[in-house]
Amino acid sequence: MTPQRQMKDSGIITYSESSPMKDEHGDEMSHSSLAAFRVKEEEIERKKMEIREKVHAHLGRVEEASKRLAEIHDELEALTDPMRKEVAMVRKRIDTVNRELRPLGLSCQKKEKEYKEALEAFNEKNREKTQFVAKLMELVSESEKLRMKKLEELSKNIEALN
Repeated sequence: MTPQRQMKDSGIITYSESSPMKDEHGDEMSHSSLAAFRVKEEEIERKKMEIREKVHAHLGRVEEASKRLAEIHDELEALTDPMRKEVAMVRKRIDTVNRELRPLGLSCQKKEKEYKEALEAFNEKNREKTQFVAKLMELVSESEKLRMKKLEELSKNIEALN
């Protein structure tokens, strides 16, 4: 480097005493440049702090919103869990009843078929009985006629003997 030495310490540049710019005019320029530089550095530092504060404030709001969302999520989970359990229990019970209903339905159909067959057989036997009763009544009636006729003949024969 030149005899001029630059030092960067916290963003401030200083010149050593052995600088060739020792004249008054150069000294004033370096002081005003240095002052302007310091002002700009301070302004940059101030803006940096403002932005940092804004970021921290925004992060705080984000964290708060995140906490609120987590609480809402937990409340929603707490609300749905009991309903899910109840629904699952009811569905399980429905499935169990359905499994029990299937064989009962088949048994019912089988028994209905047996009942219809038995009823049909009963009705058939009842018709047959009615036919036999009618035949019996006809035979009894004819038998009575024949016996009455025979009795009349015997009665006539007895009268003829007297």
